[in-house]
Amino acid sequence: MLGGVGPVAAQEPCTVKADLAPNFTDANCDLLADMPTDPNALKDPKTLVWAYTPIEDAAIYADLFKPFTRHLAKCVGRQIVYYPVQSEIAQVRAFANGRLHFAGFATGATVAAVNMAGAHPFAAKGTAEGMRGYHLIAIVRADSPFHSLKDLAGMRIAHTTKRSNSGNHAAKFYFAQHGLEPGKDYHPIMSGGHAQSILGVLGGDYEMAAVASDVFVRMAERGRINKDDFRILYKSPLFPTSSFALAHDLKPGLAEKLKSCFFNFTFPQQMSKAFQGDNRFIPVHYQTDWEAVRTIVSMTRLKPD
Repeated sequence: MLGGVGPVAAQEPCTVKADLAPNFTDANCDLLADMPTDPNALKDPKTLVWAYTPIEDAAIYADLFKPFTRHLAKCVGRQIVYYPVQSEIAQVRAFANGRLHFAGFATGATVAAVNMAGAHPFAAKGTAEGMRGYHLIAIVRADSPFHSLKDLAGMRIAHTTKRSNSGNHAAKFYFAQHGLEPGKDYHPIMSGGHAQSILGVLGGDYEMAAVASDVFVRMAERGRINKDDFRILYKSPLFPTSSFALAHDLKPGLAEKLKSCFFNFTFPQQMSKAFQGDNRFIPVHYQTDWEAVRTIVSMTRLKPD
């Protein structure tokens, strides 16, 4: 300011208002919880605990992420503990309660983690070309008589969990645009996860399921399913993949060190294969990269099940 320091101007209201829990503030309008202003409230734990979204068998990811967890321990210089969680709700609650210091959240759960738990998304899996996305797909058995979403009115249709993007929010949003309205034409059955929905369709528990395309592909590559046993009736536009987020109340030096250690890690062959060729972590920006997801969550939150 010319002429010396004057009174601080009143903060302009945010163009887009954050949907944060009442215990958080967003002074800089980035839609993320502000870092505590009290230095004593900042955390600098000697042991860091993290978890990855439980989209499939938790044991698979505990083993898959071992090289990465070892890398972080060496890079950060602290003990790193991977904690398998059993549900997205449990993961978000653990983050909110301070039991997790960083985590990999599913696309839809990222929004809940930001708003309810103060998560700061900063990275996603990707390649030199950028972040890999995924689609909501509606799957039926290949031998079923259904050939359009409208054919499924009154049928048993699986969604995954309340907070899932492809497994719930996006399904509500897009299916209604194609003649199959949740709460009117069918009542979603929450299966508990994408793998459960896929196997449920195969086993005849559901006539159709809304699932994430990347989970479907991974299950086929691992031999858990045969893609030829299914037909895809609908595929949505592309969504961002799972995010990796830090707690908002970590000491800045620790937060920056963790980010640096994420970005200098190259996926080993097994990890890259499991994530369909992704070989690194790349930066993401919640404001822009999750804009479409936030819109869908906001528009479907009050829709009936």
